[in-house]
Amino acid sequence: MMDATTTVSTAIASSDYPSLHNFFTNTHPSLNAGEQRSISAHFIVAAVNSNFFPEAFKSPVVQKIVEATLKNLPASVDGAADNVLRQKLFDFHVEEADYAEAARILGTMRMEDNESSPYYMKPLEKCDVYVKVAECYLEEELTVEAEGAVGKAGTVIETNGISFPSKDDDDENKDDSAIQPTTTEEQEGIITLLLRYKSTYARILDANRKFLQAAMKYYDLSTAYLHTDKIDADDLMVMLGKAVTCAILSPNSAQRQRVLGIVYNDERLHQLDSIPEFQSHSSILTKMYLNRVVQKSELEKFESSLAEHQKAIMSDGLTIVERGVLEHNMVAVSHLYTSIYFEQLAQLLGVVDADKGEKVAAKMILDGSLSGEIDEVEGVLRFFSKAQGAAANSENDGSSLMTWNETITQFCVQLNDVTDAVRAM
Repeated sequence: MMDATTTVSTAIASSDYPSLHNFFTNTHPSLNAGEQRSISAHFIVAAVNSNFFPEAFKSPVVQKIVEATLKNLPASVDGAADNVLRQKLFDFHVEEADYAEAARILGTMRMEDNESSPYYMKPLEKCDVYVKVAECYLEEELTVEAEGAVGKAGTVIETNGISFPSKDDDDENKDDSAIQPTTTEEQEGIITLLLRYKSTYARILDANRKFLQAAMKYYDLSTAYLHTDKIDADDLMVMLGKAVTCAILSPNSAQRQRVLGIVYNDERLHQLDSIPEFQSHSSILTKMYLNRVVQKSELEKFESSLAEHQKAIMSDGLTIVERGVLEHNMVAVSHLYTSIYFEQLAQLLGVVDADKGEKVAAKMILDGSLSGEIDEVEGVLRFFSKAQGAAANSENDGSSLMTWNETITQFCVQLNDVTDAVRAM
């Protein structure tokens, strides 16, 4: 055992990668399980306490040794050296732009709540680890893995009451169970961490096309000036622009209308006109909130600003923008007309053909977001007022029940006739 540790220490001191490879390939497997774990721990402690890393990470041989030793350790390593190694390896992979591997390594950090453990981490430190993992996965567009990591960060935040520190010193409103910063540096650290968490969460919701939720998260981020003056105003405007983008892309609903209203009433909205990426956003959102028809020509600049996942074609053959605008315009048109031909509707909207317009209208009527009826023979869409819609629904419910009863009665009569005929044979 002594000879083994000496061999490993000597090889580390001289950066003798071939000797390390020979030892961990031939000698290490021949030791018993306890000795293997002890030697693995010795290698990690000796390596992190020397100048061996990060240069050694560039060797594929050393990377395999590191991978193997991290999987074969005792219950505890002196000074939590294995976590130190994971952090160094994470930094190396980030520098190499291998974000998926960096996230995978950092995700194996040993974190415990017992303060006497060498692996004890404060809640803020644990949250930081999870957010870093999520950020790295997002760089590789691995949204499922990123969502899992950000979910763990959210659990830590909720469990420990981590929230934005108040700008004032009103002790009466403070939550005693929440983490309270004692210095300005700690206060800024909490703010930065929460903003990173919220930004990552918003990006995940956006990538997963949960646009309404993403819009609220982005808008929340755009109001970070309420908590700190350390963030550049231009960055806050970008978050506001992203909130507008996601709000416009959201499916038509009462909740969407509320979100549109929140953003519409923000005095900064028209400042987006000065940002090329968001030049058309304020006018489109304003029309949507006020239930005005949005023309196809108005969408060109907006569509050019979208990310690839926001341009996806859905199962009905419409892009996300086309479907969102069409649903909005259906509602807007219902405030202007009592009925309209689908050919006219398609020309008015300038987005889709008549058949697709009819399908969208049928879906909206079924899910209750549009009150009306379709006359397929005439190719007409008729809109109902709220009172008419309620009456029609009531009438339809009664008609359906009567039809059901009549069908059951007819079936029973026919069954009796068949039964009588069988008996007579």
